[in-house]
Parts: sequence; structure tokens; C-alpha cells
Amino acid sequence: MNVTLWGTRGSVPTPGPETVRYGGNTACVEVRAIDDHVVVLDAGSGITRLGATIGPEVTRVDLLLTHLHMDHILGLGFFQPFRRPGLDVHIWGPASTTLDLHARLSRYMSPPLFPVRLHEFECDLTLHDVPIGDFEIPGLLVSAARVCHPGPTVGYRLENGGVVTYLPDHEPALGSKAFPEKSEWLSGYELAVGADVLIHDSQYDDREYEDRVGWGHSTVNQTLDFARATDVRHLVAFHHDPSHDDDALEQLYADATSGDGTPFDLTIAAEGDTFDV
Repeated sequence: MNVTLWGTRGSVPTPGPETVRYGGNTACVEVRAIDDHVVVLDAGSGITRLGATIGPEVTRVDLLLTHLHMDHILGLGFFQPFRRPGLDVHIWGPASTTLDLHARLSRYMSPPLFPVRLHEFECDLTLHDVPIGDFEIPGLLVSAARVCHPGPTVGYRLENGGVVTYLPDHEPALGSKAFPEKSEWLSGYELAVGADVLIHDSQYDDREYEDRVGWGHSTVNQTLDFARATDVRHLVAFHHDPSHDDDALEQLYADATSGDGTPFDLTIAAEGDTFDV
């Protein structure tokens, strides 16, 4: 698998030179396991740049949405492959207790919020209420599970020889007296355990988190603890707070790893980063 990061932020920061190293687009990750198929994880603003790179050799696109908060679907209507006639496109995402995925997405993809409705895209579009458990898409085994974040939210584990786990909005410490002990009851544990690459929410510093408990996000230190508890090989710290500029991010991670370090590789997610798994 080849993994590329196209958007790494929790919401769009004010543009400026202080954010150019790590980027300013919201969550979007590309995964390629076979040549004619692209998997897209979330549809934040980064998906607009990704869409422009998908060439005619691609015959199918699977878009896996973790949840429907605006920063994760912001770029949906601007994804160029939706306008390619005959392209096989599948969108997977969580239903609510009362509405399926199609009904939930249609609330955004319709006037007055957006001028083009889902059925007006030229591609061959299929929507799926994502199953909790395992399912297959071309070249990949996907596992989905509900995780701790406000509203219906899932995380994903993608396997094709290697394992990539995607938990961009996740608060495993919430309500868990045992955190960060290893346990199958820990939110996201079964998705992340033993992963070659874990892409995980790391939005806050410890002081910020005190006023944001229950918002569905982790501190940098909680993310490091979660990665240790799940024995991952490589942590990609993701979903940066929009108020953290490049220098602040680097200082935050320098402080968090200044003691014994980490038993895994650590990357501060930046747009354009690629990983072979």
C-alpha cells in the first residue's frame, strides 16, 4: 500500500507562511493498493487537490468517511472524479439511528448549502451504510468500528499484507479509568493493535484539553500513550489544531518526547507525506 496525506488539520487555519510546512487543509488521506483503484479516507478540503491527480487509469474510487462533521466533508462537492462519466465511485460512511448515509449526506449536498445534488454527479455513484466489522473493496480488507467521538463515528483498519489504521477524530481517554492500559475495551484498540501505520488524532496540548474534555479529540500525550498501548510500528500524528502553527507543533512534540522517547517511529503529519506499507 502507498499512503499519501492531502489534508492534516482539524479545521482550516488562517493561511500564512507559519503553516506552510504542515499544511492547512482538512482531513483527507489517499491509499493505493492496486493500480486502477483509489481509496480516499475522508473528504476534507484536501480532497480537491487529490481529485486533480486521479488519472484515466483509475476505474474505481472508494471514499471512506469516518463521520459527517463539516471539516471531514468540506471538499466533497469539489472532488473532480464525481464529474467523470462512467467512473465507479462508492461512498461508505455511518448512518445515524434515524437516517441512512444517503439522507444524511443529502442535507449538505443540496441547496442552499451546495448547488449540486448527489444524483446530479456524472459518475456511477453508490452509497453504503458502512458495516461494523469486516468488508472487502478491491485489493483491501477493511475493518470498521465505532469509536469515541460525538455523533456516529467510525475508524478504519485497512489490510493488504501491511496494516494502516485511520483514527482522525478519537478520544480514547474519555471515561476510561484504565487508559492507557492495553485492553480490547479501549476505544479503537482492535483497529489499531499491531498496525504498521497509525494515523491518529492529536489535536490538543494538555492545558487545552482541560477545557475540551468530551469534544472527541486527543492530546499529543494521549496519542503517544495510545500508540504505546496498541504496539504500533509508526505513529502519524494527525488532525492538528488550527491554532497551532508550524513552530508550535514542533515544540509540542519535542516536549512530549523529551524523556524516554517512543518505541515506534513518529511523524508529525504534513501535507504531501507518503508512506509505503
